[in-house]
Amino acid sequence: MTDRQLTTQGAERKQQLLDAAARLFAEQGYASTRVVDIVDAAGVAKGLFYWYFENKEALFRELAANIRLRLRRQQAAAIDDDAPALVRLLQGAVASVRFMAENAPFFSLLEVEGRNVSDVLRQGTEQHVRDVTALIVAGQRDGTVTDDDPADLLALSVVGTVGQFSHFHRTQRVDLSLDEVSGYVARLVARMLAADDRIARTSLAALRDRHRAPAGAG
Repeated sequence: MTDRQLTTQGAERKQQLLDAAARLFAEQGYASTRVVDIVDAAGVAKGLFYWYFENKEALFRELAANIRLRLRRQQAAAIDDDAPALVRLLQGAVASVRFMAENAPFFSLLEVEGRNVSDVLRQGTEQHVRDVTALIVAGQRDGTVTDDDPADLLALSVVGTVGQFSHFHRTQRVDLSLDEVSGYVARLVARMLAADDRIARTSLAALRDRHRAPAGAG
C-alpha cells in the first residue's frame, strides 16, 4: 500500500490499531485474531483499518518492523558514546536482553508466526549484526576487543548469545531473574570479546558502575 501522510489524529488512530492488534495477537494468537476483533478492541470503524493497512498480515509486518526499530533505539539509548568499544558492546547486549524481556509476549509471537514476516525479521537481524560488527571493529582498533577472530564472526556470536538467552529466559528455561540473565550475558560477551582478562574485568566494572549511577548522572 502507498504510504500515506498522516495527520496527528490519523497517526494516533493507526497506533490504536497497532496497539490493539499487538495485545490480541499476544493473548489469542495471530491466526485466531480477526480484523473485526482488532477494530472492536481499538474502538474504530472497520473501514478505517483498510485505510491504513491492506490486510492483517500488513499490520503484523508493521508491528514486527516497529518492534525491531524500538529495540535498536533502546540499544542506542543505553550506549555511552564516550565509553570504550567493549563497554558499549556490553551496554547494547544488556539493553537488548532487557527489551526482549519487557516485550516478551510479542517476541514469543514472532517465534511462532515469524514465517509470515521472515524478510522483516531477517532484515532486523542483519542490521543488528551490522551494528555489533561496527562496534567490534572499533574495539579491535582501540584494543579492547580481541582481533584473533574476524569481526563479523564475533558479531554473530554476540547476537546469537543475546537471542538465545533471551529465549531461554522468556520460556523459563533458565531459573534466573532479568537482572541475573542480563548480567550473565554481559559476562559471556566480555569473555568472548575482550582482548584480555583485565580488559574484561574493567569493562564489566564500568558497566556495573553505570547501572548504579543515579538518574541524571553523567
